[in-house]
Amino acid sequence: MFTNLYEILTFLVVLTAMFSYVNVRFIKLPATIGIMLISLICSLLVIWLGRYFPSISVTVKSLVGSIDFETILMRAMLSFLLFAGAIHIDVQKLRKEIVPVITYSTIGVLISTAFIGTTMYFIFQGFNMEVPFIYCLLFGSLISPTDPIAVLGILKRAGIPSSMETKISGESLFNDGVGVVVFISLLDITYMGSGDHGIVQTGLLFLKEAGGGIAWGLILGYGGFYLLKSIDHYQVEVLITIAVVMGGYLLASYLHVSGPLAMVVAGIIIGNKGKREAMSDTTKDYVNKFWELIDEMLNALLFLLIGFEMIILNFDKRVIVIGLIAIIIVLTGRYISVFIPTLFMSYKKTFDRIMLPILTWGGLRGGISVALALSLPQSEFRSILVSITYIIVVFSILVQGLTIGRLAKKLAIVKKKP
Repeated sequence: MFTNLYEILTFLVVLTAMFSYVNVRFIKLPATIGIMLISLICSLLVIWLGRYFPSISVTVKSLVGSIDFETILMRAMLSFLLFAGAIHIDVQKLRKEIVPVITYSTIGVLISTAFIGTTMYFIFQGFNMEVPFIYCLLFGSLISPTDPIAVLGILKRAGIPSSMETKISGESLFNDGVGVVVFISLLDITYMGSGDHGIVQTGLLFLKEAGGGIAWGLILGYGGFYLLKSIDHYQVEVLITIAVVMGGYLLASYLHVSGPLAMVVAGIIIGNKGKREAMSDTTKDYVNKFWELIDEMLNALLFLLIGFEMIILNFDKRVIVIGLIAIIIVLTGRYISVFIPTLFMSYKKTFDRIMLPILTWGGLRGGISVALALSLPQSEFRSILVSITYIIVVFSILVQGLTIGRLAKKLAIVKKKP
């Protein structure tokens, strides 16, 4: 049907534009949720038509199967998405919430990974599935990062406190990076063998990836800032921000440091110090509009791809049951990973009582979880974990994403009562 990358990309962009129009014109859901819902419906329609017209199913499966989701997201889209999200973070607000943001995105991710991985190991055992413990931990690490994309617009309309909005957006940006580092560290153990890779070596690898990513982000951010400050030419300045993202992320892979963390740090620096001290009002306007457009386009494309992934996944009854159980486990893990750090931090800082349910139910799983699952090494367990991940992500975006606004409003109303 399609013979080259350009034709595939053209087809996906045209579909994204069509689905976006249908959503805005008729369905009126938040953009990412609406697009994913439409693509899921189309996927189900293709599967149904495939029973009567097998050639349709074969053609669409071939098209979707030819798309390297993991490479597209992890090596191309993720850098733009994280930078675009970080460039709009208000560093003054973030500074006030930096302790909970860093705590939730580091300790919280580790707690969530350990709890989900351990619990899933016993769940698999209960279904007579001998999934190795290291694969269960890998699953815990790939499903722990939360996705701020689909939920932030809903929360803004629900009128939640700006401090909580900063916690959710800041934590989600940082825990994407931390989650990838944890996943890579565990994946390294899988390849090397647990006997050849102890806790110390794993810890050092984690520190190198995370610390190196933050340091590289500082270099990129301040390097970009000085280049922006030395000229006043909005076309070139927008181009510099693109170069920071593309060149910086590519070099991060060669330096073996965390590209996602580097993008978050660089985005925060350019989005605050860069806009405040290095950009004219004209440049600032163009930079903001450019990265907002990139953010919207890539997110729409990402959730379109997530919806179409259903066509090529194989689900059996046992995997579906485990996936439904895993939804509860992941939500429980999210609650524990937020509750424990909050319990310790509450000795020095007062936390709003509506924060725990909002952070728990608002911790959506998205494209990064699917991409990490697809990057798992080929084995008899990979397809099982990919299918379970997909079930959780679909539930998270459609059910949690569509109800978090009402939950936020309800809790806000409850809070006002004496």
